[in-house]
Amino acid sequence: MAFVNLLLLFTLLSSFHSLSHGIDQNQTLEPMIIKACDRIQNQASCFLNLQFQIKSYGRRSPDSVLRAALQHTLNEASSASEALTKFTTLSISPREQMAIDDCKELLDFSVSELAWSVDEMNRIHAGLKSPHSEGNLKAWLSAALSNQDTCLEGFEGTDRRLEHFIRGSLSQVNQLIGNVLTLYTQMHSLPFRPPRNNSTAADNENRNKGFPQWMTEGDKELLVSSQNGMHVDAVVAVDGSGQYRSIAQAIYEAPSYSNRRYVIYVKKGVYKENIDMKKKKTNIMLVGDGIGQTIVTGNRNFMQGWTTFRTATVAVSGKGFLARDITFRNTAGPESHQGVALRVDSDQSAFYRCSMEGYQDTLYAHSLRQFYRECSISGTIDFIFGNGAAVLQNCKIYTRQPLPLQKVTITAQGRKDPHQSTGFTIQDSYIYATRPTYLGRPWKQYSRTVFLNTYMSSMVQPRGWLEWYGDFALSTLWYGEYRNYGPGASVSGRVRWPGYHIIHDASTASFFTVGRFLDGMSWLPATGVKFTAGLTN
Repeated sequence: MAFVNLLLLFTLLSSFHSLSHGIDQNQTLEPMIIKACDRIQNQASCFLNLQFQIKSYGRRSPDSVLRAALQHTLNEASSASEALTKFTTLSISPREQMAIDDCKELLDFSVSELAWSVDEMNRIHAGLKSPHSEGNLKAWLSAALSNQDTCLEGFEGTDRRLEHFIRGSLSQVNQLIGNVLTLYTQMHSLPFRPPRNNSTAADNENRNKGFPQWMTEGDKELLVSSQNGMHVDAVVAVDGSGQYRSIAQAIYEAPSYSNRRYVIYVKKGVYKENIDMKKKKTNIMLVGDGIGQTIVTGNRNFMQGWTTFRTATVAVSGKGFLARDITFRNTAGPESHQGVALRVDSDQSAFYRCSMEGYQDTLYAHSLRQFYRECSISGTIDFIFGNGAAVLQNCKIYTRQPLPLQKVTITAQGRKDPHQSTGFTIQDSYIYATRPTYLGRPWKQYSRTVFLNTYMSSMVQPRGWLEWYGDFALSTLWYGEYRNYGPGASVSGRVRWPGYHIIHDASTASFFTVGRFLDGMSWLPATGVKFTAGLTN
């Protein structure tokens, strides 16, 4: 049988060689096709699917291979998503059932992100490429690659029986997405261009007055009206003075797949509810009365039987989510272990003057592009974690009392592949550590986190960073510090890991700024949120 498969693969590759004859001989299709099907269990099927798809495009080129590989990956992810339903009847505990439900939603995220990528590739093929196509594709493919890991992590606390079966069904999807991301990066990545400028908040406010061409009519209306009292679409109030008493109900009745900003004003008060804003709820904006005034609170935690993914007091998945002047809180104490206050899977989302309060795993920046400005984040263990591309700017970071023998770590970034465009930037911020604190530890193999121009109190430990276990990821992570200050900012005693960098030049530090790391100039001006595109000094 192995000989038959080998013969079939040889025949298929020979046919692809003939298909590729006539294009640039320095870059034939063959190596790309092999890369697209690398380490796939059923390579013969993969090659056949690519051959069929490439033929349907007519014009054969490296881009046609990439489009075919992307479409094949989307088809496989859709099939895997449908297959997950059979595992529901096999669960024997609430935690297993919850983990399966997580997997369904997460794989659905991947299907959507791959579908967006296919649409973007088709627009590029049609000559409609935008300056932001590369950023979009990298962000969406990076997110699609990570979702399956979160699915499998949900089986922590079970006998792992179902995890074993589900892992097998997801392995091909994971490998295909990784192959496509590698292909795209190798074909299209160019050195990052310098940011357009080092805009200040005032510059951005002036730019917003001129309404950039990418701003929607809804955003223009929002920004104009906000000068004399913001236009709102719905009002929530615990005292009954609004249209709703529950934030979740207001979101449920908000339009789905909205192209304009839908503003929900949440009056001051304490809202004891868990909110799960699904991906169909796009362009929602929550506006509160201020940190400590409008509070959304819950206490879900891992020890109660919830998966970490489901512990979130507030979870947002729809594109373009905005929040302003709100506190997101999880009151589960350190003894309850994982308890998320806010989980974000919303691409191009922004949080302005918000507070995220918890203990372990407070802010779950799970996936896609996120921006935080003038926010406060507090916690104990890994309290800013996930695999999004997130920039925290002018934020305040507070530590809390952990359990005995626990070590306080601020970040645990989860980049698993060197081609993912994810990572955390903490810029122009303030670390007010009141107990021995470490800047981060590597949750996954290619963990990436940098601190730029940030104040660090004396309780930030001299070595700065902490191992996850042994020498795991110490040579593959990318951690950096640039021009930080304060009694805990000295780099003389920092770790000497191969992946740790003392950043000396502004050009390297600029890579991690809003303008370049988040492609922020393409979407942040339309939000009305203050931001600095580059380095401040």
